[in-house]
Amino acid sequence: MEHIGLFCAASDRLEASYYDLAGAFGRFVGERGLTLVYGGADSGLMESAARGVKDAGGHVVGIVPSVLETRRRVSRYVDEVVPCHDLSDRKAIMVERSDVLVALPGGIGTLDEVFTVMAANSIGYHRKKVVLFALDGFWDGLVAVLQEMDRRGFVNVPLGQYLAVARSWGELQAVLA
Repeated sequence: MEHIGLFCAASDRLEASYYDLAGAFGRFVGERGLTLVYGGADSGLMESAARGVKDAGGHVVGIVPSVLETRRRVSRYVDEVVPCHDLSDRKAIMVERSDVLVALPGGIGTLDEVFTVMAANSIGYHRKKVVLFALDGFWDGLVAVLQEMDRRGFVNVPLGQYLAVARSWGELQAVLA
């Protein structure tokens, strides 16, 4: 896998540990010679991850909605800007340009991105996985809900077909191998 899509928070009001995690993730991607494909914003965990990739000598592709360009909110760490109309376009292009998509901690937008990829996979639009990187247990509640949905018969395709959970750097490396 060469192109790693990233979903995560764009907020600048989080605990420092989340920015550290995003920066470490970026370095992890860059040190392996992989390309980061992300939303292109100059804020939050997005910016920390892009900076980490660049610090490690990697390549960064930003899928940038017009509203970010208009507001001049595109990260200076982006090597290749791919313009798009809106968030729906951004998700579609990110899926198209990524081999796998990783979710770091995030909010409603991140959940939307994760579920869009999972739903599209489950009905056959693509076969790309979402990896919930749960280093600090951030995604454990969501994973429990998904497992309960599966147990009750609301999941028609095995969760493992479109979802992986990595709880350590070693597990993340194994999933991305």
